[in-house]
Amino acid sequence: MVKDLTTSQIDRQNILNNDLAIAEIQKASNIDCVFFEDRLYLTKEMVAAFFEVDVRTIERYISSFSEELKSNGYEILKGKRLKDFLKAYYEHFGTDINVGTKTTVLGVFDFKAFLNIAMLLPESENARILRQLMLDIVIDLINQKTGGGTKYINQRDRDFIGAYLQEENYRREFTDALRDYVDMGNAKYAIFTDMIYQSIFKEKSREYREILRLQKNDKVRDTLYSEVLEIVSSYERGLAVMIKEQSEAVGHKLSNWEVNDVFHAFELLPHWKPLIFSARTKMASRDLALRDAFHKQLNDYIKPLEREEYERFLGNEGDQIEKLMQENQDVLKRLKERE
Repeated sequence: MVKDLTTSQIDRQNILNNDLAIAEIQKASNIDCVFFEDRLYLTKEMVAAFFEVDVRTIERYISSFSEELKSNGYEILKGKRLKDFLKAYYEHFGTDINVGTKTTVLGVFDFKAFLNIAMLLPESENARILRQLMLDIVIDLINQKTGGGTKYINQRDRDFIGAYLQEENYRREFTDALRDYVDMGNAKYAIFTDMIYQSIFKEKSREYREILRLQKNDKVRDTLYSEVLEIVSSYERGLAVMIKEQSEAVGHKLSNWEVNDVFHAFELLPHWKPLIFSARTKMASRDLALRDAFHKQLNDYIKPLEREEYERFLGNEGDQIEKLMQENQDVLKRLKERE
């Protein structure tokens, strides 16, 4: 989907929280900055000059987006840190910074805050070019890490295999309960699986497949994050037990109406609320940031991905896990064929 960084705070923060992408953007842009306290900095005047706008324009954005910019590295230097910065500036550029001798405070942007300003400036052509560079690098980085496809980026997580195998076991219990205690045709398996998906992430299997652009032979659960698999497992295990108990209580196989009653009583149990909220937030937020997949039904749950999440799915540990899974493809294939 097309991203407009000038209007979407979530899209901006998703890039700014991606330290791997920030490092690549820094190398690709090669912008001359002041090296200070192990970070790259620019002054307000340097930022204005780069984007070819008036300093007052930068000041206006600082005022309008103060909290966002501060959280991403804009800060006010004073006292000893200011003196040290001015010294670093002089050593780098060979000239004194253009501020008054009585200046006691100075606003500076670290590289991340500088990128943040670039995302906010629709009136600057240089900012537009830099925004496009950011988006291209983020896409290239994810494609590089996933071999060109993000369908199974969820499997680059150390918790995936355990959650996957657990769900497989509980899935079997659930389908066995439907077989033994529900008086319906084979359509019941797809119908009640869809009900689980709708209850947890507000989408039928078909809708989810369309959003992730899955092919006919792709299995939905192969693409689910470990936390989502865990809550699916909980649903399957709990429903299997309740369906069996209700069937034994009434002394016959349950009709579709009776199973619906069991299901609705089950999903209204209060302990599901925080678990479902967490699963929806993780799925919607990760899919938008990592797969460029937008779950319209979960729009209210989307938030920027944290730095730890990018490291989890794109970092070195994810590389090692993906390599391990590739080396054990035959084992994984046999596990999947057991369904």
